[in-house]
Amino acid sequence: MTHVEADAELPIIWITREFQAAPGRLLRAHTDPDLFARWIGPDSLQTRIEHWDARTGGSFRYVSIRGGEEYAFYGSFHQIRPDRLVQTFTYEGDPEAVALNTLWFDDLGDGRTRLRTRSLVDSFETRDGWLRSGMEIGLRDGYDKLERMLSDEAG
Repeated sequence: MTHVEADAELPIIWITREFQAAPGRLLRAHTDPDLFARWIGPDSLQTRIEHWDARTGGSFRYVSIRGGEEYAFYGSFHQIRPDRLVQTFTYEGDPEAVALNTLWFDDLGDGRTRLRTRSLVDSFETRDGWLRSGMEIGLRDGYDKLERMLSDEAG
Protein backbone atom coordinates (compact mmCIF):
# COMPACT_ATOMS: atom_id res chain seq x y z
CA MET A 1 0.00 0.00 0.00
CA THR A 2 1.26 3.46 -0.91
CA HIS A 3 1.19 5.97 1.94
CA VAL A 4 1.12 9.69 1.05
CA GLU A 5 1.43 12.33 3.77
CA ALA A 6 1.72 16.11 3.79
CA ASP A 7 4.32 17.36 6.27
CA ALA A 8 2.78 19.68 8.87
CA GLU A 9 5.85 21.92 9.19
CA LEU A 10 7.35 22.14 5.69
CA PRO A 11 6.03 22.08 2.07
CA ILE A 12 6.93 18.41 1.72
CA ILE A 13 5.05 15.35 0.52
CA TRP A 14 6.24 12.08 2.07
CA ILE A 15 5.56 8.88 0.11
CA THR A 16 6.25 5.37 1.39
CA ARG A 17 5.68 1.96 -0.17
CA GLU A 18 7.19 -1.49 0.24
CA PHE A 19 7.98 -3.65 -2.78
CA GLN A 20 8.80 -7.32 -3.20
CA ALA A 21 12.07 -6.54 -4.99
CA ALA A 22 15.69 -5.93 -4.05
CA PRO A 23 16.83 -2.27 -3.87
CA GLY A 24 18.88 -2.56 -7.07
CA ARG A 25 15.87 -3.70 -9.10
CA LEU A 26 13.78 -0.84 -7.75
CA LEU A 27 16.51 1.71 -8.48
CA ARG A 28 16.82 0.33 -12.02
CA ALA A 29 13.05 0.74 -12.52
CA HIS A 30 13.52 4.43 -11.68
CA THR A 31 16.60 4.99 -13.85
CA ASP A 32 16.15 2.75 -16.91
CA PRO A 33 14.01 4.71 -19.40
CA ASP A 34 12.31 1.66 -20.92
CA LEU A 35 11.30 0.32 -17.50
CA PHE A 36 10.28 3.75 -16.21
CA ALA A 37 7.97 4.35 -19.19
CA ARG A 38 6.20 1.04 -18.49
CA TRP A 39 5.07 1.90 -14.97
CA ILE A 40 4.93 5.66 -14.44
CA GLY A 41 1.45 7.16 -13.95
CA PRO A 42 -2.06 5.81 -14.19
CA ASP A 43 -3.17 3.15 -16.68
CA SER A 44 -4.95 5.80 -18.75
CA LEU A 45 -1.61 7.38 -19.76
CA GLN A 46 1.06 6.30 -22.22
CA THR A 47 4.61 7.57 -21.67
CA ARG A 48 7.11 8.65 -24.31
CA ILE A 49 10.71 9.23 -23.20
CA GLU A 50 12.21 12.18 -25.09
CA HIS A 51 15.51 12.50 -23.27
CA TRP A 52 16.99 10.30 -20.53
CA ASP A 53 20.52 10.52 -19.13
CA ALA A 54 20.32 8.70 -15.81
CA ARG A 55 23.62 9.57 -14.20
CA THR A 56 24.71 12.02 -11.55
CA GLY A 57 24.52 15.35 -13.40
CA GLY A 58 22.23 13.98 -16.13
CA SER A 59 18.71 15.04 -17.05
CA PHE A 60 15.41 13.72 -18.36
CA ARG A 61 12.26 14.73 -20.19
CA TYR A 62 9.22 12.56 -20.79
CA VAL A 63 5.70 13.11 -22.06
CA SER A 64 2.56 11.47 -20.71
CA ILE A 65 -0.20 11.09 -23.32
CA ARG A 66 -3.94 10.58 -22.87
CA GLY A 67 -6.41 10.84 -25.72
CA GLY A 68 -4.28 13.19 -27.79
CA GLU A 69 -3.39 15.45 -24.84
CA GLU A 70 0.24 15.61 -23.80
CA TYR A 71 1.75 16.48 -20.41
CA ALA A 72 5.53 16.96 -20.33
CA PHE A 73 7.83 16.60 -17.32
CA TYR A 74 11.55 17.23 -16.96
CA GLY A 75 14.29 17.38 -14.38
CA SER A 76 17.87 16.66 -13.43
CA PHE A 77 19.47 13.69 -11.75
CA HIS A 78 21.55 15.24 -8.97
CA GLN A 79 22.76 12.01 -7.40
CA ILE A 80 22.34 8.33 -8.16
CA ARG A 81 23.62 5.84 -5.59
CA PRO A 82 22.59 2.24 -4.88
CA ASP A 83 20.59 3.38 -1.83
CA ARG A 84 19.43 6.85 -2.90
CA LEU A 85 18.29 8.92 -5.87
CA VAL A 86 18.10 12.73 -5.78
CA GLN A 87 16.44 14.56 -8.65
CA THR A 88 14.43 17.61 -9.55
CA PHE A 89 11.00 17.21 -11.11
CA THR A 90 8.99 19.82 -13.03
CA TYR A 91 5.69 19.73 -14.90
CA GLU A 92 6.08 21.93 -17.99
CA GLY A 93 2.56 23.27 -17.49
CA ASP A 94 3.72 24.84 -14.20
CA PRO A 95 7.46 25.50 -14.59
CA GLU A 96 7.67 27.56 -11.39
CA ALA A 97 6.71 24.54 -9.26
CA VAL A 98 9.96 22.57 -9.10
CA ALA A 99 10.21 19.67 -6.67
CA LEU A 100 13.42 18.36 -5.16
CA ASN A 101 12.81 14.62 -4.77
CA THR A 102 14.93 12.33 -2.63
CA LEU A 103 14.19 8.61 -2.90
CA TRP A 104 15.67 6.14 -0.42
CA PHE A 105 15.76 2.43 -1.24
CA ASP A 106 15.78 0.74 2.20
CA ASP A 107 16.79 -2.93 2.05
CA LEU A 108 14.39 -4.86 4.30
CA GLY A 109 16.00 -8.23 3.57
CA ASP A 110 14.36 -11.25 1.94
CA GLY A 111 14.19 -9.40 -1.38
CA ARG A 112 11.99 -6.57 -0.03
CA THR A 113 12.60 -2.84 -0.26
CA ARG A 114 10.92 0.12 1.37
CA LEU A 115 10.86 3.09 -1.00
CA ARG A 116 10.71 6.41 0.86
CA THR A 117 10.32 9.63 -1.11
CA ARG A 118 10.53 13.22 0.10
CA SER A 119 9.23 15.81 -2.38
CA LEU A 120 10.13 19.33 -1.30
CA VAL A 121 8.46 22.22 -3.16
CA ASP A 122 8.68 25.99 -2.74
CA SER A 123 5.39 26.61 -0.94
CA PHE A 124 2.48 25.03 0.89
CA GLU A 125 0.24 26.33 -1.89
CA THR A 126 2.21 24.35 -4.51
CA ARG A 127 2.28 21.23 -2.35
CA ASP A 128 -1.43 21.35 -1.59
CA GLY A 129 -2.23 22.02 -5.25
CA TRP A 130 -0.30 18.91 -6.22
CA LEU A 131 -2.18 16.85 -3.65
CA ARG A 132 -5.53 18.18 -4.96
CA SER A 133 -4.52 17.52 -8.61
CA GLY A 134 -5.06 13.77 -8.46
CA MET A 135 -1.31 13.15 -8.13
CA GLU A 136 -1.98 10.57 -5.43
CA ILE A 137 -4.20 8.47 -7.71
CA GLY A 138 -1.59 8.46 -10.48
CA LEU A 139 1.12 7.64 -7.95
CA ARG A 140 -0.79 4.70 -6.49
CA ASP A 141 -1.71 3.37 -9.95
CA GLY A 142 1.89 3.71 -11.12
CA TYR A 143 3.29 1.93 -8.09
CA ASP A 144 0.72 -0.85 -8.51
CA LYS A 145 1.96 -1.26 -12.12
CA LEU A 146 5.56 -1.22 -10.88
CA GLU A 147 4.77 -3.95 -8.33
CA ARG A 148 3.21 -6.12 -11.07
CA MET A 149 6.12 -5.45 -13.42
CA LEU A 150 8.68 -6.44 -10.78
CA SER A 151 6.66 -9.52 -9.91
CA ASP A 152 6.44 -10.57 -13.59
CA GLU A 153 10.19 -10.13 -14.03
CA ALA A 154 10.87 -12.27 -10.95
CA GLY A 155 8.55 -15.07 -12.08
